[in-house]
Amino acid sequence: MTAEQAPSEEAPLRRGWTTGACATAATKAACIALKTGAYPDPVEIVLPGGNTVAFALARNEILDATAMAGIVKDAGDDPDVTHGALVMSTVRPGRPGSGITFKAGKGVGTVTRPGLPIPPGEASINPVPRKMIAGAVAEVFGEGADFEVEISVAGGEEMALKTLNPRLGILGGISILGTTGVVIPYSCSAWIHSIHRGVDVARAMGFDHVAGSTGNASEMAVQKFHGLHEVQLIDMGDFVGGMLKYIRAHPVPKVTIAGGVAKMTKLSQGLLDVHSSRGSADLEGLAAVAVEAGADEALATRIRGANTVAEAFIEANKAGIGIGDAIAKAAWRTAADALNAPDIALEILVFNREGELMGYAPFASSHNPSRPLKRR
Repeated sequence: MTAEQAPSEEAPLRRGWTTGACATAATKAACIALKTGAYPDPVEIVLPGGNTVAFALARNEILDATAMAGIVKDAGDDPDVTHGALVMSTVRPGRPGSGITFKAGKGVGTVTRPGLPIPPGEASINPVPRKMIAGAVAEVFGEGADFEVEISVAGGEEMALKTLNPRLGILGGISILGTTGVVIPYSCSAWIHSIHRGVDVARAMGFDHVAGSTGNASEMAVQKFHGLHEVQLIDMGDFVGGMLKYIRAHPVPKVTIAGGVAKMTKLSQGLLDVHSSRGSADLEGLAAVAVEAGADEALATRIRGANTVAEAFIEANKAGIGIGDAIAKAAWRTAADALNAPDIALEILVFNREGELMGYAPFASSHNPSRPLKRR
């Protein structure tokens, strides 16, 4: 999230609808058209929470025994990659006894790797949207109806390249997601979802080591440092705590956290969400670390007055004071306290923008015997 994207503190943020809700509404409209020959516009659906919402149709078409309806996704004020996408559902009769089957149309991905909520070979339409869509069909045609539902998204192949779908083994388009039908602005739910699914896929493929990175530079650096497969790389962004919480409940034997000097300094100072909006790194605290490492008062003053953490690191390095390892060790303590699992070894790597290793805290069990174990 950039400063330009950051939500206003004054204006209330408008909520939006998930791709799953849009696909459900499009499916219901197509079913009604198949049954009656006419499309409802708007079309109403009931969300999992019980609220009824209405969607305007953007496209519709009836051809023989097939009907298609399309709805433009409105993500509200959330900077969602699928905002404005045309989500379409084509409904056609299925084989007798087949029930509701799902097909990935153009722009919707197909699962190719294990570990996801949907098995390999299936359309990447998640369980809750599948349940919502099947419910919409049953609402029109009754329980036990046999229909094939094909979901497609205009431009979905290009949208997917801006997501983690290719790394997760979801090929050919985006996923149809959502557990409530509602998009809460700036909740970053899609990113958190991708972190969870990345861990799941790595576990299912038998990897015993994953590395969460705060950005592209640290990701490339940690991949080179350990020689990791792309599946082992978790794009956790600023959500260090979110990734660790999930791994605590879904253990991986070895976990590396890799990041740039600024974000790792914030982690070292106790912040598990290292986004700029959650607070800045404390340069006074960084100066204190430098003093403990042997810095004189002149250097400490330059660090306190630095414009950025990166500049402070450069000043320390020029003076021959290595503060990277101290930052890594303090960051390890913050992360280990959040993870607190005897069977999970934790490592911290601190890199600069050029991918050079600036600080290192080696693998060690994240459980401190003096602290009670956190429940999984």
